[in-house]
Amino acid sequence: MIHTIVPLEQVMQEPVDSQRAPTREVVINGITMEIEPIDEQQARIVRIFSPRPNDYLNPAYMPGTVFNWISDLSR
Repeated sequence: MIHTIVPLEQVMQEPVDSQRAPTREVVINGITMEIEPIDEQQARIVRIFSPRPNDYLNPAYMPGTVFNWISDLSR
């Protein structure tokens, strides 16, 4: 049961993330990460999956970081 003053349509609508561009799971430098391709040569890190805490502290792998990446779809 949901008790809220927010309209039910707004509560039940799909999350904003489902409206984002498709993402891909790739392994870069031994770290599995989810990326969002921006174009054929760049991608943005969405999140990383790693058992090593230091990977999360590395600013190079911070979510939102844009890096050069060549999609295998462009080959």
